Amino acid sequence: MLDIKFVRANPEIVKENIRKKFQEDKLELVDEVIELDKEYRAAKTRADELRSKRNSMSKLIGGLMAKGEKEQAEQVKSEVKQYGAELEDLAKRETQLEGEIRKIMLVIPQIIGDDVPIGRDDSENVELERFGEPIVPDYEIPYHVDIMEALNGIDLDSARKTSGNGFYYLKGDVARLHSAILSYARDFMIDRGFTYFIPPYMIRSDVVTGVMSFAEMEGMMYKIEGEDLYLIGTSEHSMIGRFIDTIIPESELPKALTSYSPCFRKEVGAHGIEERGVYRIHQFEKQEMIVVCKPQDSDEWYNKLWNNTVDFFRTLDIPVRTLECCSGDLADLKVRSLDVEAWSPRQRKYFEVGSCSNLGDAQARRLGIRVRGEDGGKYFAHTLNNTVVAPPRMLIAYLENNLKADGSVAVPEALRPYMGGKDKLERCKD
Repeated sequence: MLDIKFVRANPEIVKENIRKKFQEDKLELVDEVIELDKEYRAAKTRADELRSKRNSMSKLIGGLMAKGEKEQAEQVKSEVKQYGAELEDLAKRETQLEGEIRKIMLVIPQIIGDDVPIGRDDSENVELERFGEPIVPDYEIPYHVDIMEALNGIDLDSARKTSGNGFYYLKGDVARLHSAILSYARDFMIDRGFTYFIPPYMIRSDVVTGVMSFAEMEGMMYKIEGEDLYLIGTSEHSMIGRFIDTIIPESELPKALTSYSPCFRKEVGAHGIEERGVYRIHQFEKQEMIVVCKPQDSDEWYNKLWNNTVDFFRTLDIPVRTLECCSGDLADLKVRSLDVEAWSPRQRKYFEVGSCSNLGDAQARRLGIRVRGEDGGKYFAHTLNNTVVAPPRMLIAYLENNLKADGSVAVPEALRPYMGGKDKLERCKD
């Protein structure tokens, strides 16, 4: 959420940013919110004037009464009473205007970074760098579910009966591999200086609207019926919400946190839930990175975060690339975002396995996350998040890139301590 003072002083910058995001329908909101702000400030000014007059006249009443001039005192009291009625009306109008202003400000997008590429959608994202050689072996790479079934590691039919499409049972070595990857990701991030958390898996509506836009919320979140609670779509929601309405001493920054959670998503408007596959699903688990820092440090942390994901995947022998998200592909709260994509030798292309985002002060402003500087002044923190790993989607890249010609799957050295020392997963005998 932008500062209304910035919008008031820089309406054309805000409008140009909206155009860069191809959201022309929001242009009129800028003028509308400026007018509402003007009315709000006028009401506030009038209320301040009346309070000052009321205080002065209250003192005058005391003086008149002391002199025995009761008739004049009663006249002044009548005027003060009128002020009180007007102040009550002004207070109601201020509250109404504050609500209308906030409602609009929540949908005006954050100012994107100067060097974010301009484009309408993810087809115009820009490749930055590749890490590892994308290899296509001279033997067939089956569909990921076929690989899992050959390892006796997945049961989709039973999941459809219990829960419907978009759910799964993992079992045996594949389930163990899933847990091993998450355990390794946890320790990988702890070794890089992040504090490990397991957060609440449900959050209240004020946290939801603090961490994401309305459009994202409608397309992602499951609401608990009859409760002011939502199932989280990522642990970032809980972790950033943890700091709601707090003032953090500057000396305690940065906060570098890594969190595990299950994640629940409607996937409304997505490319569709597969009947047979685990790429786009309603339930999965994820290890996340979250940083709360000073504004001047957020660019440096942004680069650290996505590099952590690249390094993690490379330790598992998975080639990856990075893509800079274009303006039209950025959610409204984001200053910039970078996707990490893993190589699929079966499809002979890359696919998304993680996303790193710098949200500037957008979440902090919505949630009231402030920093107290050494001089005693307060300012809004910057927040960032990034995916370490999100199986079972990540298992697709892992299995395809580590599949051998005989159908076995290699276990990289980094994972072996979490897999009981196994160096490969064997096909089950027919």
